[in-house]
Amino acid sequence: MIRRLRALLRSRSPGGWMLTIAIYALALTWLYPFAWMVAASLKPTAQIYAGGLFSGDFTLDNFRFLFATADKLGRPFLKALAISALVTGAVTASVLLSSAFIAYALARLRFPGRTLFGDFLLLQMVIPTSMFILPLFVLVKELGLLNSLWALILPSMMSGWGIYMMAQSFKAIPEEYLDAARLDRASLWQTVTRVVVPLNRSIIAIVALFTFTGTWDNFLWPLIAISDTERMPLAVLLATFSKQYGSYVGPVMAGAVLQTLPLVLLFALFRRHFLQGMSLTLK
Repeated sequence: MIRRLRALLRSRSPGGWMLTIAIYALALTWLYPFAWMVAASLKPTAQIYAGGLFSGDFTLDNFRFLFATADKLGRPFLKALAISALVTGAVTASVLLSSAFIAYALARLRFPGRTLFGDFLLLQMVIPTSMFILPLFVLVKELGLLNSLWALILPSMMSGWGIYMMAQSFKAIPEEYLDAARLDRASLWQTVTRVVVPLNRSIIAIVALFTFTGTWDNFLWPLIAISDTERMPLAVLLATFSKQYGSYVGPVMAGAVLQTLPLVLLFALFRRHFLQGMSLTLK
């Protein structure tokens, strides 16, 4: 079916042109809410619903409000932005490091329970994450980490999906490369970082990108684990601001733009890796 659609899109027949027009129309329909969000973030609140998408007085006052006046309302958006960047960076780095070494052991080493561990990874991937929320909350509470940045970082420092994806890629490495590393008396750290990782840059980039986007957009767990506005990431702080100050539509839209902008830039810079990750995930 997919091959037929591709052939139809590449053809110059009337059906191919109609399908192309329909795809572009659907794409514009999907992009319209984002265009409206950006336009609303640049307008005074009174003009957001008064005119068309490109009508009205465009200004940066909503963004100035977020970074200046919102602090007086107990919503430090600039600090929340820094917290989101810190947590996302720490989680992404930890996932890449842990996944690389565990995946290497799972793919290339022989140890008791290796098959059972691989089956456990697959089982963990198919169970909904929401089922772990309550036991995770109890564990973090017993550790005394509630309402701290460690509550956001520690539970996400490893990724079963990242381990599985890297392990599948590491299995395809020719054994000659690893034999050469052994002959040079390379340590485990040197073998993984200097041989395995450079040979699998594409899959590592995919895991990094999906980990970054998932952590940056994570909402449910930070909402449960963090109650102090001074430690909330941007997504949670924006939701609490929208609930309490819903009349400030312009600043809320400006905050949504700030929340979305890093992901848009990331997609623009690493579009090829995103598409590869989607294809691998669908397979």
